[in-house]
Amino acid sequence: MPSTQTIELNLAHSPDSDDLVMWWPLIGVRNPDGTPIDGDLGQPQVETGRFKFNLLARDVEELNKLVIGSDSAYDITAISCATYPAIADRYAMTASGGSFGENYGPRIVVAADSPFRTLDDLKDADCTVGIPGINTSACMGLRMAIGDFNFQELLFSDIPGAVASGQVDAGLLIHEAQLTYGEMGLREIGDMGKWWHEQTGKPLPLGLNVIRRDLDQRFGEGTCKELADVLNASVQCCVRMGEASRLYLQLNKGDRTEWDDPELVDRYLAMYVSGLTLDMGQTGRDAITTFLGRAADEGLCDRVENIDPL
Repeated sequence: MPSTQTIELNLAHSPDSDDLVMWWPLIGVRNPDGTPIDGDLGQPQVETGRFKFNLLARDVEELNKLVIGSDSAYDITAISCATYPAIADRYAMTASGGSFGENYGPRIVVAADSPFRTLDDLKDADCTVGIPGINTSACMGLRMAIGDFNFQELLFSDIPGAVASGQVDAGLLIHEAQLTYGEMGLREIGDMGKWWHEQTGKPLPLGLNVIRRDLDQRFGEGTCKELADVLNASVQCCVRMGEASRLYLQLNKGDRTEWDDPELVDRYLAMYVSGLTLDMGQTGRDAITTFLGRAADEGLCDRVENIDPL
């Protein structure tokens, strides 16, 4: 039987806008210093039951490496889909909270005057691609598309500038940079979501939300499913309360000036907080099975026998 004690859990997410808005209903709209805003919005907007949440924003590749290499990683964490095979024995994915590129996805960009025109050009021995992490789904997709290539791992937000300055010859863009690269005079030569759709007809799995399987042992059988239901309620709420979600982003934007453009924010959220985010369903499960199955066939990850989200 599940215990009735209050369970305090650390939930880690990436710093992009779609991850940020999914979880504010668990704690209420907060200021950057962590204090709740005045009024009802400052309180949790969903029933959290016996769970209390601490939210932490971390770069997704930082989260990938932490969860692969440590048994003391977060209780709930965002990861790249590409990372899941390495942790499937310790973490269960949830049916909600994932991100999928539905015939769009991470972009590959070069400088306007670059000689590189196609994805195959990136295999050139003199070409270095800035990537947001070797464990990201964007990188796994590019490896499936072109095979081996020279790369340099960079913080996702530094990649457009690295391309513009010539530090790297091309860049693999995730998060809002997928929509803003043109402002730096960069030119797109590939879209991984479109490439994947042409290959399979399926959406490209990018991010997942996962929870520790040992919560059932620690707090009683059924805890993982109970927690997954609370997280699902939070995702549903963030979509239903769109104005509050945008307020949360504005209060917590830090130096992300792109979030001052409501049209851009709404466009990005429409891309990555979709019906598949609310519940991946059979479409999402099939997409993940195909993506990870093909990657396993090519020796890029271990094989996962069963995709069965909570």
